[in-house]
Amino acid sequence: MRIELVKRKEHSKVMALLSPVIAVGLTVVVAGILFAVTGKDPALGLFKFFIEPLTDSWSIQELIVKATPLILIGCGLSICYLSNNWNIGAEGQFIIGALFGSFLPIVFPAFENGLTLPLMLVMGAIGGALWALIPAVLKIRFNTNEILTSLMLVYVASLLLDYLVRGPWRDPDGYNFPESRLFSDAATLPDVFGRTMNLSTLITLAIALVLAFMLAKTIKGFEIRVMGESRRAGSFAGFSNKRLTLFAFAVAGGLAGLAGTMEVSSALNQLLPVISPGYGFTAIIVAFLGRLNPIGIIVAGFVLALSYIGGEAVQSAMGVSNKIASVIQGLLLFFVLACDTLILYRIRFTTRRTWAKAGGAAHV
Repeated sequence: MRIELVKRKEHSKVMALLSPVIAVGLTVVVAGILFAVTGKDPALGLFKFFIEPLTDSWSIQELIVKATPLILIGCGLSICYLSNNWNIGAEGQFIIGALFGSFLPIVFPAFENGLTLPLMLVMGAIGGALWALIPAVLKIRFNTNEILTSLMLVYVASLLLDYLVRGPWRDPDGYNFPESRLFSDAATLPDVFGRTMNLSTLITLAIALVLAFMLAKTIKGFEIRVMGESRRAGSFAGFSNKRLTLFAFAVAGGLAGLAGTMEVSSALNQLLPVISPGYGFTAIIVAFLGRLNPIGIIVAGFVLALSYIGGEAVQSAMGVSNKIASVIQGLLLFFVLACDTLILYRIRFTTRRTWAKAGGAAHV
């Protein structure tokens, strides 16, 4: 018996739209089974994980805080993935952006004026873009695998952050704790709308809308889609694959770096040995759950942010492992990819004899 995936001649547009909803539903079902297997009340676990965080004003504010970097990083990654460039290192770009953006308030703490915060944001975006361009240049120059190089650079960035916080950038008045000095008010993003959200959220939503317009209405958006579908067709249209690779990685890295700077200048207000619960990796799920569309990514960002808040809720209330959020995030990515695969392919069961008569049909 052989299991084959046969490409469909046409795929359902309705199912393509419903795929994320189906994936979320299947994730909820399996999450309930996980709670039951661990000896917990599945109904209570699902309520505290998915519903309770939406009933409290404090939890909603935290939901917005955690969704903001996920949306911004996810929007940048969507540009890479749409152009068929596989950037897996957004976590490292996030960290390097935070380091670049923190340079002024840590090294020059007396520099406090109206330019401090704008310069921090620009430096953070530049830092993330430069870090992302390393695997991009290696790809176009030496044909290296960008998945491996971008992923390995995550660990380099993490170790660099740890070294700086424990060494040169450690707070001299911090009683030897591994943390930087607190940022001044001039280096801190303000809250808006009666402190219900941070300015970083508005910046993120504005960027998402700009990217949505670019992808839908501009030549550059058309270039990204065409080159992602067929590089050969794009070359006939005069598009350069090398330039697009550099552009996609620079945008993704720049937005991840900007997210890193906004995170340390708002939620954390300083550098710590660990500044991210895995935003760069979770944003990959956000990008695909949002169908690589910035508008869809906004919704997906809040869905994945809910997993962080819900994970903390079930851990404190029910004694569930703090890894439950990561497990559910992994399940969600699995079901998203599985649903997408079944939309594009159909499953066919064949015997070895039937396969041989067909002349060895292509299979996956």
